[in-house]
Amino acid sequence: MDIKVMNRLRQRRVVADRTQEDLAVAVGVTRQTIIAIEKGNYTPSVLLALRLARILGCTVEDLFYEETE
Repeated sequence: MDIKVMNRLRQRRVVADRTQEDLAVAVGVTRQTIIAIEKGNYTPSVLLALRLARILGCTVEDLFYEETE
């Protein structure tokens, strides 16, 4: 059984009225990193996940979840 990390980053970012660039600056990464996370091509470190959740006013579990295939 494969487990894939999925995310709701784009949805949370839009609700928070933040651009990819704005969010990237706020957490200290590049816009390309935010794009890669939103597309599911990159799983962030625990520290980055915590920063994203804090900035977006939610929990890490609200942003990231596992999907079994």
